[in-house]
Amino acid sequence: MIESLKSYFHRVGKKRVIASLLGNLLVAVGIALFKQSVLGNDPYTGMNMALAELLGIRFPLLQLGVNLIFFTIQLIWGRHLIGFGTIINALLIGSLVDFFYRLSVSWFGLPTVFAVKLLIMAIGMVICSFGLSLYQTADLGVSPYDAASLILDRKLPHIPYFWCRIFTDALCALVCWLAGGIIGIGTLITAFGFGPVIDLFNRVVRPLMADNKA
Repeated sequence: MIESLKSYFHRVGKKRVIASLLGNLLVAVGIALFKQSVLGNDPYTGMNMALAELLGIRFPLLQLGVNLIFFTIQLIWGRHLIGFGTIINALLIGSLVDFFYRLSVSWFGLPTVFAVKLLIMAIGMVICSFGLSLYQTADLGVSPYDAASLILDRKLPHIPYFWCRIFTDALCALVCWLAGGIIGIGTLITAFGFGPVIDLFNRVVRPLMADNKA
């Protein structure tokens, strides 16, 4: 097992492994800041947070359970999308978000001034976008939720990927709202703003990933 992991890491390159790990870590920090801003999270995280509160289940456990459901779908129809980054994201992202949220709130508390909320959300946006850029550019598998829209795009070739992603995000946002979750500025920002910001970071990150054996 250990030798297989060593062989895998050697084959893909340490840069990509580090980028995937750091990317997921930063995504968790960004999501935690979105939650702290109280202005709404991305649709998927917001849905899981709302369901966790509604069902009285800790967020990390609820997130893990939902990730496993999406992972089953990914395993059946999108096995080529599974990699090191997939496992890290599916198993750890919920716990990491919970850890960083508790840490940040214990240090700074929950904001009450709208301008401060916007500032925290903006910082979360930058950090999360950079993390997503690292995680995606490393190309070591996608998260179970992200795989859902990619699988839909493959199964429904006449429908552009953009609309497949809008569908999955809108469905999560609807469940979030029905479960009593927050649908706010942060939700809209993540739905429509991640793309351009991630693209800016990609221009810096892609050249660094070019020599993946370094």
